[in-house]
Amino acid sequence: MNKRKLAGIGAAAIMALSLAAGPASAAGQGVTISKNEELNVPHLVSGELTKPSAKPAAAIVHDYLKKEKGLFGYSGEAASSFEVISEEKDELGYTHVRLQQKHMGTPVFGSVLTAHVDKNGVLTAVSGTAVPNLDKKSSLAGQNKVTKADAYGIGKEAVEKKLGDKVDKFENEERPKLVIYALDGEARYAYQMRFEVLDPAPGNFLVFVDAKTGEIIESLNEMHEAKGGKNKGGTDAISGTVVTGSGTGVLGDSKTFKTFSTADGYYLFDGTRGNGIYTYDGRNQTRIPGSLWLDADNRFNTSYDRAAVDAHTYAAWTYDYFRNVHNRNSYDNAGAELVSTVHYGRSYNNAGWTGSQMVYGDGDGYNFRAFSGSLDVVAHELTHAVTDFTADLIYQNESGAINESMSDIFGTLTEYHFNNNPDWLMGEDIYTPGTPGDALRSMADPTLAGDPDHYSKRYTGTQDNGGVHINSGIGNKMAYLLANGGTHYGVKVNGVGNDKVGKIMYRTLTQYLTPTSNYSHFRASAVRAATDLYGSSSAEVASVKQAFSAVGVY
Repeated sequence: MNKRKLAGIGAAAIMALSLAAGPASAAGQGVTISKNEELNVPHLVSGELTKPSAKPAAAIVHDYLKKEKGLFGYSGEAASSFEVISEEKDELGYTHVRLQQKHMGTPVFGSVLTAHVDKNGVLTAVSGTAVPNLDKKSSLAGQNKVTKADAYGIGKEAVEKKLGDKVDKFENEERPKLVIYALDGEARYAYQMRFEVLDPAPGNFLVFVDAKTGEIIESLNEMHEAKGGKNKGGTDAISGTVVTGSGTGVLGDSKTFKTFSTADGYYLFDGTRGNGIYTYDGRNQTRIPGSLWLDADNRFNTSYDRAAVDAHTYAAWTYDYFRNVHNRNSYDNAGAELVSTVHYGRSYNNAGWTGSQMVYGDGDGYNFRAFSGSLDVVAHELTHAVTDFTADLIYQNESGAINESMSDIFGTLTEYHFNNNPDWLMGEDIYTPGTPGDALRSMADPTLAGDPDHYSKRYTGTQDNGGVHINSGIGNKMAYLLANGGTHYGVKVNGVGNDKVGKIMYRTLTQYLTPTSNYSHFRASAVRAATDLYGSSSAEVASVKQAFSAVGVY
């Protein structure tokens, strides 16, 4: 699976077209199309798209796409143009099919569709944007002149240039693979690769090299910061027993948590959740994961222990939230280990999901205290991992802003779920410890941090990966209004409460959003998710529409 990709398909004007029965769909019953006007293809088609069928879900989807070639604008056979990459059934009886667009056997970067077949074998929605008319792109003709080995060298050099130093060792690498890159309005063959690095500075770089010219198309640091699971555990060869330990957190509060009792002492390892939760000591270095945390008496009460106590506890709580509320078994839904390293670097003012694990800085004591001391920050970062394995929202521009907003939403909902001094502020427990009452962001009022609370005020520059943190304010305000109600820009929203917001947003994220989603697609997807859960004429669907309208998203 591709993780945390690049820019969404432009900031194109999008409008929803409600169509009656007709040529836009195979069945045509109550069909609604939300369409990308720049590309002139749908980004969400919903309704009764097909008649009931006993065929496998993938066959139903491919039959529909075959009949709708004109609508989706592709050539070739449906099955080879849209390859099934996953299929799963949910508690409502829907089968969700995820498809990767391909052209002449090569995957089109970021172009993923999700299709949804109900328990009666009726296709009810196709979500996501496919790049049309690739067969007519002259830029795809001719021979690729750059080898994979050359592309790797070019990509590595680009990363080192951004870091300002040579890299002795990458923590993880994804070697070059050939894709079609079409996110900038062009279409060209490119080598896609990824470099995860922590020294000389943290980064998770996604790089594209033009396969014909060797040009760097894009080099983007996609490390998810506060502003799939590899086995890094250290207990495989250790004999012991999972027990309960105790300790003091960053804010001085007492906690209990699972540890691993051995002849050497007690490790911060919890074997009761998925494939385990591991917490490591970075010892103020920049190599990860570090040393698996070991304590002599199972009482973690020193000041140095505090960051580890919270990282370990809050990782378990986040796991429990997604498992118990959404029936999700870790971020990959297959029990992936949750690995954390605390005391990363010296006075490091950040925390992040690197692409394979969590790292937490200690903060400088003035702007930040230890980052693991905030449950909403921990849950925020681990939600990025959930996003990587579901919608895989490209971490730039509007898709990146939705990525960030989803992490804020579930960070807050996790905080409320455990009644951990909950509020609609992000990072208030670790931000500027000498200044009470402030936070990194306010979801109730994003403008307090200078972020937009309405789509008309969105940031359109290039800083912050195109405003991924800045423009998250739009989605954050929407979620706040959807949960709590209120009137914003003259639009009254009837709140539905936190639990329903969680259900709607989780289904939106995991089943309808795709790598290139923008805010308009976010709205259409959330409406469809609420329709699945509560019915098209429900108060919940009405509230979703109100909340998005209140922040100027249509």
